[in-house]
Amino acid sequence: MADSLRVLVVDDEPLARQRLLDLLAPEADITVVGTASTGREAVAALAEHAPDVVFLDVQMPGLTGLDVVREVGAANMPATVFVTAYDQHALEAFDVHALDYLLKPFEDDRFRETLRRVRDRVRLREVDGLRQKLLGLLGGAPPAPEAQPPAPKYLERLAVEMRGQIRVVPLTEVDFIQADGAYAEIHAGEDVHVVRERMQTLEERLDPALFMRIHRSTIVRLDRVAALLTAAGGDYAVRLHDGRRLKVSRSRRDDLARGLGMEV
Repeated sequence: MADSLRVLVVDDEPLARQRLLDLLAPEADITVVGTASTGREAVAALAEHAPDVVFLDVQMPGLTGLDVVREVGAANMPATVFVTAYDQHALEAFDVHALDYLLKPFEDDRFRETLRRVRDRVRLREVDGLRQKLLGLLGGAPPAPEAQPPAPKYLERLAVEMRGQIRVVPLTEVDFIQADGAYAEIHAGEDVHVVRERMQTLEERLDPALFMRIHRSTIVRLDRVAALLTAAGGDYAVRLHDGRRLKVSRSRRDDLARGLGMEV
């Protein structure tokens, strides 16, 4: 392979494409061989230019980034860096399979770190390993011998939007989650983040040893609970260590008590 890395940039947003191009422009060892604004264009550009590296947007209309990988075939893909807005499940999959990713909007330093990793892996001839991990991401092959451990069964973090930026919030920071229509409010200390996610989906993806649904509209982190309260009329609530109170459904009271290690 020549010293210069041949790069293809794929994103359906013109500003996002331009940002990547601007960040790549000062790099003396990078040659941008093409751009694409749709998944279909990406498939054609990959065949035409045979790049060493592709920065591939995940969320595109028509063919998504993962659809592009499926159509081209993981075995035929160059080293791939996914670019994505927040999507919890995709974020976990990319991380576990050691495929680097950029979470929009990303900082210049994060981009440079990604580029350094890609340079190292491509120049160390590790592209075959990257392709095996792409296959693993798509469920098309068993992990390569050097692959990372299996994907965790439960979420370890949430990607949330905060003041125009995307932030990854570790679940160790989350106190409780409340439903708000089609959205869920993530309460982490004094911060409240909003994600478009159903409570049922979140409940299934959270470790039941750490989180419990105590009401149709509330999930609480168990180690944040200071006391289980009985109110007048037989209603129940929990008091968190910071003093906040949350309603508990009567039907969920006994499960919660067991989760807290109390006798029922």
